[in-house]
Amino acid sequence: MNAENIGHWIRVGLWTLPVYGLVTAWSTIRPRPDPQQDTDAWALFVSSDSYQLSHLVGSTAGTILAIFGVFALGCALANSRSGRLALAAMVMTVAGTALLLVPAVVSTFTAPAIGQAYLDGSDGALYLEYPAALSWAFLLGLLLAAPGHVLLGLAVWKSRVLPRWSGFFWGAGAVLIYVLGVILWVAPEVMLGVVPGQAGTGGGRVLETAGALLTAVAGGWIAWSHTRHNRPQAGLVSAGSPGPE
Repeated sequence: MNAENIGHWIRVGLWTLPVYGLVTAWSTIRPRPDPQQDTDAWALFVSSDSYQLSHLVGSTAGTILAIFGVFALGCALANSRSGRLALAAMVMTVAGTALLLVPAVVSTFTAPAIGQAYLDGSDGALYLEYPAALSWAFLLGLLLAAPGHVLLGLAVWKSRVLPRWSGFFWGAGAVLIYVLGVILWVAPEVMLGVVPGQAGTGGGRVLETAGALLTAVAGGWIAWSHTRHNRPQAGLVSAGSPGPE
């Protein structure tokens, strides 16, 4: 694969960053009832088709898009002044994001089943306990993904090949999503064994939405800037290809 093709796929990958932010914001914008205050409303909410669709698109597909985008961002910065930092942050972020797919999938497919079982009269479904490994996978994913995203923002800031403030907004979005939106609101509940689909009500959802929108803005700025400055120009010979005879 020549340099032009590699550059093309990096540009495509970078455009998944704003899409990731948008679908994540969409999946978190609808308020989720608190199962402890109104169990019936919660069960109806998680057993609906819209809940599963939002999780399939926002949580699962959004996480996959984030992995593609982070790989592309690491490659785009590999030869910049912050190349080593970017590649280290890329590895951390991808590893953490992959681990977060585990609770995302559990929430997508298990919470609807629990909600429907409760509506059918099985009150004991609400007290289903998950193995401790699920909680630890969730925590490890957060401990890798959160600083990984912040370090990616720092790498963008220091790179001198992408707008500095896009890196700041990317890091700020990660703080809102992971540190304020997830670690302070969702993680304590999950570590206590709460079903992923039952956690994350209240203010944490608002912070996640705000962070996801900020991430979409930063990702779009990064992708647009990289595309504008690295667009192939007609008549130029790509790197590695033979010159004119």
